[in-house]
Amino acid sequence: MSDNPVAIITGGSRGVGAASAKILSENGWNVIITCSSSIEEAEIVAKNCSNQTTEVFAIQADVANDLDCKATINKAIKKWNRIDALINNAGTTKFVWDHSDLDKLDANDFQHIYGVNVVGPFQMVKAAKEHLLKSENPCVVNVSSIGGIKGIGSSLAYASSKGALNTMTLSMARNLGPIRVNAVCPGFIEGEWLKKGMGLEMYEAVKSRVQTTTPLKKTCTPESVAEVIVNLVEKSELMTGQLVTVDGGASLNL
Repeated sequence: MSDNPVAIITGGSRGVGAASAKILSENGWNVIITCSSSIEEAEIVAKNCSNQTTEVFAIQADVANDLDCKATINKAIKKWNRIDALINNAGTTKFVWDHSDLDKLDANDFQHIYGVNVVGPFQMVKAAKEHLLKSENPCVVNVSSIGGIKGIGSSLAYASSKGALNTMTLSMARNLGPIRVNAVCPGFIEGEWLKKGMGLEMYEAVKSRVQTTTPLKKTCTPESVAEVIVNLVEKSELMTGQLVTVDGGASLNL
């Protein structure tokens, strides 16, 4: 049994989740990363993150499935008998950039997106709560989006789900203390997820616009968002109920 603190990161096969796992493992944490489909990618991330003093494991789990959420928590407890941080990073969307085109979305789209982006984090917190309460500095970080604050992003359903996640963050922070519950709200994040969803031409155009029009002239990278997440987990002991915007100032222009 290890004395290392333990974190669970959902959606850890790439992007922000993988970057967070890397930093935490380097900082002495044992980590479980989950993914719903790309388990081979997640296992590569886990192998690359593990070192002589920390262990990182990947498991296949769909946060929209409550039994999978419970199994993820049970795996961490069986392995290390503790959970100190939960990072709800798993997310999904349907790309409908024109929010006025209501015909491209239906109730099934909303239910699927909410199932992963809202119900999933709820189920993970519910399953982890009793174990988090035993930690000296228990923390939940929900990975949201400026879309949930500004009503923008990949689709109306996605923005709505992130708005719901933000509201849930506030309610949980108010009612689950001493567990600290915060959300990070990134803007445009460089990487394959947006490149695939936007198409290369739109991706490069938006990236260029962000880098020329925002106050800091920078786009987010998975690593820059992960640094904020890890700071919330390890150091920000008086922060709870905060929606932390990480976007280089992009939302100031909206």
